[in-house]
Amino acid sequence: MAGVTTRGVLFVHSAPRALCPHIEWAAGNVLGVRVSMDWTPQPAGRGLYRAEYSWQGPQGTGAKVASALRGWSHLRYEVTEDASNGADGARWSHTPDLGIFHAMTDVHGNVVVQEDRVRAALELADPRAMRDALDLALGAAWDDELEPFRYAGLGAPVRWLHQVG
Repeated sequence: MAGVTTRGVLFVHSAPRALCPHIEWAAGNVLGVRVSMDWTPQPAGRGLYRAEYSWQGPQGTGAKVASALRGWSHLRYEVTEDASNGADGARWSHTPDLGIFHAMTDVHGNVVVQEDRVRAALELADPRAMRDALDLALGAAWDDELEPFRYAGLGAPVRWLHQVG
């Protein structure tokens, strides 16, 4: 749907100081505005910084932001895009070891697993293989790796990935 605006958040969970201005530049290039982020030390990693940036743009902007940062060494981030008229929400998660993961989300931010992936997992005879297939569909490995970085630490503001209301 052309012209439909949505919003989302870029969560940089961990980045070396040297990458911080490059992240702002890359996000600003996609969003068409100057991006300035409030970088704070990341307690989960020595010498790493964290920040977040709320954005607004046309449907598909989340994918463009995630792609602009994809593959950068030592960078952990998530991009969310809220559901909007005619489009589901989405989340992109990236870690240096795992690369990028994409999932559709509902209005509450829950990952939505498509019917064909559930059916394919159910066809697996081995229960462990079924669990592995569903874990992959849910992005469990990305959640496991990002979870320690999602929290700002003692005394710092924490913004949960999906807010309702």
